[in-house]
Amino acid sequence: MFEFGTTEVIVGRGASGQFQGLDLGGEIRSGQNVWKIVGVFEADGAVAETEIWIDARTLQGAYRRGNSYQSVLVRLESTESLTPFRDWLTSNPQLNVMVTREDEYYADQSRMLTTLIQTIGFAIAALMGIGAIFGAILTMYTAVATRAREIATLRALGFNATSVVFSVLSESLVLGAIGGLIGGALAYVAFNGYQTSTMNFQTFSQVAFAFRVTPMLLTMGIVYALLMGLVGGLFPAIKAARLPISQALREL
Repeated sequence: MFEFGTTEVIVGRGASGQFQGLDLGGEIRSGQNVWKIVGVFEADGAVAETEIWIDARTLQGAYRRGNSYQSVLVRLESTESLTPFRDWLTSNPQLNVMVTREDEYYADQSRMLTTLIQTIGFAIAALMGIGAIFGAILTMYTAVATRAREIATLRALGFNATSVVFSVLSESLVLGAIGGLIGGALAYVAFNGYQTSTMNFQTFSQVAFAFRVTPMLLTMGIVYALLMGLVGGLFPAIKAARLPISQALREL
């Protein structure tokens, strides 16, 4: 921990891992000021890990900011304490403040960046999904073509068109599930906990963050893979059900 009244600072783990010169024992030079890094702290992956902490009084004196603060973070005893605390602050005529929860504050600060990342992510997922559907269609069409005689034999033995459609769709869903499980496992190994950084164009500050592949995201990915398998196998299944029995039995 830094000592109050000195030019010592501590940096978040995310900032230290993403930016040069923020290693333990290093120095940060800003104009005529030199700040010595004496510690690296963790905050369970929270946004604080992208920050640099220092004694506020020392920083105000170095940049001649007086006693002004841009924001103040307060830790309350309980969640229920927020409402009376907010009422007490906003009713004070000497203060002009806006009181909000920490998660709501950062959500508002990063809304533009979050929207951009989500838009790009969904666009990439949609394009890859379309490609996967075409791949599934070609795979299942090939499977139907190579097993035309087997399908016709089943029809001749009494299996109706619905059974054939269900069989082909089941195979397509199984392939989609296998692909979804493999993709989810690879995504978890490659990206869970992976740290990177980007510019927040709303606040013009660099933000370091880590990817988290949660169970909910894995479930969504598998459902998405099943949906692609269902769509990709639908048309081949219909074709298989409509195969003329006599013509299919004569095929080699």
